[in-house]
Amino acid sequence: MTDPRRPGNQPPSSADPKRDQQPVSRSPATAHDAAKPLSPALDTTFKIGLVLKGLDGILEVIGGILLLFLSPNAIGHLVRMLTAHELSEDPHDLIARYLLHTTAHLSHGTTLFGAIYLLSHGIAKIVLVALVLRDKLWAYPWLIALLLAFIAYQLYRITAVHFSAGLTLLTIFDVFLVWLTWREYRAKRAHQHQARTAVAAPSPAGHRPAQPQPGRRTGG
Repeated sequence: MTDPRRPGNQPPSSADPKRDQQPVSRSPATAHDAAKPLSPALDTTFKIGLVLKGLDGILEVIGGILLLFLSPNAIGHLVRMLTAHELSEDPHDLIARYLLHTTAHLSHGTTLFGAIYLLSHGIAKIVLVALVLRDKLWAYPWLIALLLAFIAYQLYRITAVHFSAGLTLLTIFDVFLVWLTWREYRAKRAHQHQARTAVAAPSPAGHRPAQPQPGRRTGG
C-alpha cells in the first residue's frame, strides 16, 4: 500500500484563486456615471414640452403660409375682423391694439421676411421635435442649438427692443426645455455607451463556447 501522505499521492492542488479571477474592468468615474435618466415626472414634462414646441412650429408654418399668400391689406382686414369683438368690449385691450398697430405698417418686404422667418423656424422645430420623440440621439444637440438660438434672440428683444412679459415667460420655458433635453441626451448616450461596452466585452478566458466538430452531430 502506498502511503497517502506521500507527495506523489496527493490530489492536484486547485488553481490559484487569484489567477482564476478575471480582473473586473471598472471605468473611472466619468460624466456617464452621473448621467441618470429623468424621473417619470420630468420625463412626462419633457415630452409635453416637446409636443408644445411642435405645435408652436405648426402654428408658425401656418402663419408663414398666410403671409406668403395674403397681401398686407388682406392681413390688416383679417386682423380687424378678428379683433373687432374684443375691442368692442375693451377698447384698451393691449393684444388687439398691438396686432392692429403691427398690421397697419406691413409692406410686401416685411411680409416676405416674416413668411421666410416663420416657415424656416417652424419646419426646423417640427422636424427636430419629431426626431427627438423618435429617440434619434443625433437630433438632441441640434434641438438644443436651435433652442439656444431662440433664447439669444428673445433675450435681445427683451433687453434691447421692448420688454414683454409673454416673451420672458417663453424664454424661461425654453431654458427649462434645454435643461431637460440635455439631461435626457446625457442619459440616453450613457445607456448606449454601456450597451456597446457590454457587447464588445471579451468573454472570460477558458470559457469559449464549444465549437461543433466537423463530421459530428451535436445532438438530435
